[in-house]
Amino acid sequence: MKFTASRETLLKPLQLVAGIVERRQTLPVLSNVLLVLNEQELSVTGTDLEVEIRSQVQLEAAGESGEITVPARKFVDICRSLPDGAEIKFSTEDGRAILRSGRSRFALSTLPANEFPSVEEQSGRMSFTVAQQKLKQLIDKTAFAMAQQDVRYYLNGMLWEVSGNRLRVVATDGHRLAMSDGDIQVNPNNVGDDKAEQSILPRKGVVELARLLSDEGEVNVVMGTNHARIEGEDFRFTSKLVDGAYPDYERVLPKGGTQILEGERDGLKQAFQRASILSNEKYRGVRMQLEGDQLTIMANNPEQETAEEEITVDYNGGTLELGFNVNYIIDVLNVLGGDKVRFTLSDANSSALMDDHSDDSSVYVIMPMRL
Repeated sequence: MKFTASRETLLKPLQLVAGIVERRQTLPVLSNVLLVLNEQELSVTGTDLEVEIRSQVQLEAAGESGEITVPARKFVDICRSLPDGAEIKFSTEDGRAILRSGRSRFALSTLPANEFPSVEEQSGRMSFTVAQQKLKQLIDKTAFAMAQQDVRYYLNGMLWEVSGNRLRVVATDGHRLAMSDGDIQVNPNNVGDDKAEQSILPRKGVVELARLLSDEGEVNVVMGTNHARIEGEDFRFTSKLVDGAYPDYERVLPKGGTQILEGERDGLKQAFQRASILSNEKYRGVRMQLEGDQLTIMANNPEQETAEEEITVDYNGGTLELGFNVNYIIDVLNVLGGDKVRFTLSDANSSALMDDHSDDSSVYVIMPMRL
């Protein structure tokens, strides 16, 4: 196997795939990336057995076709350390990968390509096309609510639900829930009835996919029984799906809330951030008092320190006092895009529904706290 490429040509696909490669693996080959050269087309693949990313680039000139695996981090670090515009000559000799650039020469250990695990190809239950920017927005608006290392393993991921020409993504950790909808173009050749199709992407897959997506172009998404595959112009992403039933999120959405609070998003965000400084570091609770058009945010901690913020809002209900985890509120305020935020409330013991005053495509539910 032999080819010549510029530093920048190699660095882009390597950086795309190296993020999922762990340094310490039980299988040594999982610390490597698979390089496959077919004349001018070079593909770079990395996997951790749960997620696989393959990126392809066109070389300026054809090389000697072949395939080999090389240590991912070391290969990336070598390419990154070379000067801009450097030309890299890659070849294999006596079971080693030789990289030459100017007066630099590196010899890397290799492992045979046939030891590299590949994700099984399978037919999908359904497929659709969506703008990369839209899919990235959906993930960014909801990913923060995914659980981390919860024993309810199905919460350590994100639900993708396809119904008609709509993709709904849902994330929850049991204390809060984020839900966002976006338009997609469903493949007319999909087989099956009209009921909503659900799949759960694992947390690591969601994080890596968000890193891959850009603001331009479209991706084709294929949802299988055990895997999801997302293909863009210069990458192919495959992730195992979580085998489990996602909770009925519709039941979590509070119904019948009649007390509406509306306020400036930036002003509320700053007020909650200031109050959070003196909240209990473990429980992060803040108390919200509503009376007329006045919202008072109060926090205290075991050191007897207190914070109090007053902010003017639009509010249509009676006097109300509620407690919430301040981090959950700030997380929502960080992802909402509009100038105004709306809270829909019932009473002190009910969940709050938060959304953008001007955009109802995303909604957020926060469970109350007893303070």
